[in-house]
Amino acid sequence: MSIYSLRGLNVRFCRQAYILAHVRAGVAPMPGRTKLRLSLCECSNQQGNSSRGYAINTRAINDELTRLKPYLLAAITPLRSSHNNLYQMTGSSKNAEMLQAKDCNISKRKKATCDKKPCDAEGGADGAGGKKGAPGGGSIMGDDEATRKTRMLLALLAALGLGGLLLWLLTRRKHKVTDSTECTTAPKIIPTVPATSAELPKHVPYLLIGGGTAAFSAFRAIKSNDPRAKVLMITNENRKPYMRPPLSKELWYSAEKGEITKDYRFKQWTGAERSLFFEPEEFFVEPAKLMETVNGGIAVAQGFTVKKLDAAKHIVTLADGYEITYDECLIATGCAPKNLDVFAQAAPGVKEKIMMYRSPDDFEKLKRYADEKKSITIVGNGFTGSELACSLANYAKDKKVKIYQIFPESGNMSKVLPNYLSKWTTAKVESMGVCVMSETSIKNAQRDEAVLKLVLNNGKSLLTDVVVVCVGCEPNTSIALTSGLETDRNLGGFVVNAELEARRNLFVAGDASCFYDPLLGRRRVEHHDHSVVSGRLAGENMVGKKKAYNHQSMFWSDLGPEVGYEGIGLVDASLRTVGVFALPTTSPERRTDNLTETAVMEGGGSGSTVTVNPETPDIKCDPNQADEYTRGVIFYMKDDKIVGILLWNLFNRIGLARTIINQNKKYDDLNEVAKLFEIHA
Repeated sequence: MSIYSLRGLNVRFCRQAYILAHVRAGVAPMPGRTKLRLSLCECSNQQGNSSRGYAINTRAINDELTRLKPYLLAAITPLRSSHNNLYQMTGSSKNAEMLQAKDCNISKRKKATCDKKPCDAEGGADGAGGKKGAPGGGSIMGDDEATRKTRMLLALLAALGLGGLLLWLLTRRKHKVTDSTECTTAPKIIPTVPATSAELPKHVPYLLIGGGTAAFSAFRAIKSNDPRAKVLMITNENRKPYMRPPLSKELWYSAEKGEITKDYRFKQWTGAERSLFFEPEEFFVEPAKLMETVNGGIAVAQGFTVKKLDAAKHIVTLADGYEITYDECLIATGCAPKNLDVFAQAAPGVKEKIMMYRSPDDFEKLKRYADEKKSITIVGNGFTGSELACSLANYAKDKKVKIYQIFPESGNMSKVLPNYLSKWTTAKVESMGVCVMSETSIKNAQRDEAVLKLVLNNGKSLLTDVVVVCVGCEPNTSIALTSGLETDRNLGGFVVNAELEARRNLFVAGDASCFYDPLLGRRRVEHHDHSVVSGRLAGENMVGKKKAYNHQSMFWSDLGPEVGYEGIGLVDASLRTVGVFALPTTSPERRTDNLTETAVMEGGGSGSTVTVNPETPDIKCDPNQADEYTRGVIFYMKDDKIVGILLWNLFNRIGLARTIINQNKKYDDLNEVAKLFEIHA
């Protein structure tokens, strides 16, 4: 039974008792009372958050019950008058029916006013007066048994009304708190480890700002060259270093078979099982004991933010003013997910249903929504948006969860894939159960109770429970302004030299670095492979190796277990492309583990050369006439040279692709180059 049914039953019971009292006992109308109202009002919560609560004016309700007592007593009085006397009160009965029709006006939650004080009950102070005005219809007032029954009835009535209201208020409050914590965009207070910055060392040989892949890769390189190195990592997250790619890929396929473990274990496409974290908890040293450790190690200061960096004096200042000096420092702050203006400028109630997708906490929130059979809308057609749409559709295929994907472009991965392959990919995503809405943008977002109403540019509206925004990210370079460091105006990120130095003894790696590529010009790359390799090279240079960064980073993406692709170099759909695909086959390629450091580095040095085997059979395929794009290679051309290569369902060939790009030469027949990748095998 809903709360509205309970409240309606309560009011209806009181009203019927009042009518019966008029009809059967000739009780006079209640003086000064025209309506029966519950003393219930939606009110503000004053505990520091924006959740709404409810307050009950118990005094007014008690007064109301006291006021109604004589009429309830009269209502249960045995009928003593004759049948004719029953219809002598027809005028009063008619008035009571009109009152009944007007008194059911109990506001719904969405229309209830919000005030800081509980709403006062109308006429609630007249309860005692009502008792005085009640005429003497007391034929049962002296009957002990009837009085006892009356008291039981009053107790039951009070328990029914108040119990139902309190139960609803508790469930309403719980629901509100859950809503506000699921997707709130308000910054959370992250507990720090250690508890205070005073427990951090005042000076460290190696300081890493950021707790992601690039920073941890730098630590491994430092420790390999300096076995007793003492490294302090400062991160604003509340977790030890972990990998991000599985959050939108393999982790969902492992979660389908059971609960996620504490270390987020998952199975890769190769079948190997591993944790999302780079190392277990016991691998790390306590920050307070770092400088006392004989063999060195790495300590992680969790929940701390760097406010300023003095590159000349080698001083880092935390948000609370605590200062740490260093010998060598690395900035690896990564990037933060972007939001859309339509959501960033929306009302607080709308923002509660909007979330970004970047961390394990986001994974857990989204998994709860899917488990609760909520409808989920993903905004964006890039790597994360497309991967997440497929992963969610597979995870929720037996849960009857509706997955939507909205983006203004013509197809999935349209900025990376050629137009024909982007359209084929979109159809593939739809076949997995995702409702793809291409060439669609969101004009407005409104909240209707527990769901969002998205007003689209095509005149239609979409109701959804949660929106996941996946429209790229921007580098975290806020300390550049306070530290006098240079950032690139077009690409973003800290500008660094060939050795990834922003200043002497100050390096930058990962998503936040803007480096110079000898072949492709200045670039900023947001891929796992770039974070691994640039972090490793920065770590080596922090111990004095002085190496130049000339690595052509690769990326990979998965649209479920059936479609996977790897790319290297400048993979941009705006460039001219040449694609060669094999005929459909029933034997899929064996995938590689792209999360390991060795797989992304093997083969393909800048001095390598490739030759074409003339005995390799010809492979010719018109991409526009292909029914299925099972395996193939796509060349991205600039000035008639190959500047990027995408391997579609081809694995273990990234070293060859890197070699071809590094040769930086023109090829007369790209079909002959495609033979090198053995797509016909």
